[in-house]
Amino acid sequence: MTKRAAVILAAGQGTRMRSSLPKVLHPVGGRAMVDWSVDLAKAAGCERVIVVCSPAGVSVQDHVSESLGSNAIAIQDPPLGTGHAVLSAKDALQDFEGDLVVLYGDTPLIPLSAVEALFDELGHGASVGVLGFEAKDPGAYGRLITSPDGDLDAIVEAKEATSEQLAVSFCNSGVMAAKSDMMFDLLDRVTNDNAKGEYYLTDIVELANSDGGRCRAVACDEADVLGVNSRVELAEAEASFQAKMRHELLLKGVTMTAPETVFFSYDTQIENDVTLEPNVVFGPGVTVRSGAKVRAFSHLEGADVAGDCEIGPYVRLRPGAVLETGAKVGNFVEVKNTRIGAGAKANHLAYLGDGDVGAGANIGAGTIFCNYDGFLKYKTKVGTNAFVGSNSSLVAPVTIGDGAFVGSGSVITKDVEPNGLAVARGRQMQKAGWATSFRDKMAAVKATKKKG
Repeated sequence: MTKRAAVILAAGQGTRMRSSLPKVLHPVGGRAMVDWSVDLAKAAGCERVIVVCSPAGVSVQDHVSESLGSNAIAIQDPPLGTGHAVLSAKDALQDFEGDLVVLYGDTPLIPLSAVEALFDELGHGASVGVLGFEAKDPGAYGRLITSPDGDLDAIVEAKEATSEQLAVSFCNSGVMAAKSDMMFDLLDRVTNDNAKGEYYLTDIVELANSDGGRCRAVACDEADVLGVNSRVELAEAEASFQAKMRHELLLKGVTMTAPETVFFSYDTQIENDVTLEPNVVFGPGVTVRSGAKVRAFSHLEGADVAGDCEIGPYVRLRPGAVLETGAKVGNFVEVKNTRIGAGAKANHLAYLGDGDVGAGANIGAGTIFCNYDGFLKYKTKVGTNAFVGSNSSLVAPVTIGDGAFVGSGSVITKDVEPNGLAVARGRQMQKAGWATSFRDKMAAVKATKKKG
């Protein structure tokens, strides 16, 4: 198989976002837009991925370096157009020979099939492959002018198009592919003889055709190539992603009574026969297995939920939450970095942080795992079939043994042996008639104040 590489353009200033956060770091589906393109390149088998950044885009460079390393960064300085941006990656790819695709850090929803189609055209002899789409409103998009046999004859900018060309609705997405040596050879010949004085990537089509080459266009849906330049378009991209996820999961066998109110992340994994009630939000890193039910107004992030579990309503599962088969976590319960064993229950009003709850255990309302001393986190262990009474505080590190009971209202600071009972609360006192005398006394005080 021919080697593959990708150049991702991420040097734009993104001024229309009106944000201190660089445009390509804004999230869609729970991850930065540039990461969508990086992941797409990797999924397409690109062994080299170069991200073109601006010299001022330090936060983008740092972000990319975390996943790809500093050698994956090329700097475009000054910004002189898309062709110049791709050419900025030439040195970083000087030792690479193979197929090269150009992607964009602000176009997060391109499907893998579209990139594979471009590479496939190169494999069948195309000099340049261009990704196009049928636009509902072609407007200012560049038009892809194709011949009857499907070859791409030209890319014509709207302002330079004839009336006949403006009637074409097949438009340029900007995504292109070519052999790496050909790509850079063509870009070296692109001039900036235009109104903006910039070097345009699209010019390589005309150059390749004039050399006797063969250019081809492949098509995808318009929503797949939605570019984000403003908060409005960011919201549109998010809506497009969410609509696609909902549709795919419904077809997969997931029940959603109000799918338009359920929100997913890029990596959400939901198996068939899961029921999702309205107003559920999935952050990154969630898996929910067959037979589970997530009730309304719950928020899950970094959680693993086994089959036949019931969650919510109004539950928050934070990173590290693991619910085993048949576990139940109910109203206003927060779980973080804690395993809830098979069949265990925490039905309402509890915080379970940095713990381990054994199978069949019961956690009463108002129970808190006191896991933090202001500096470090500590672990609470609740054994199999243990029972923790309501309004109890378990001060970690502490272990409640298998089958043990904790009396309601207890503050447990020491381990409880298996099958034992621990009660740790103040002794109840009672003074007969105290309330009557107190009321009489306070009524007299109040009456005196009114007279005075």
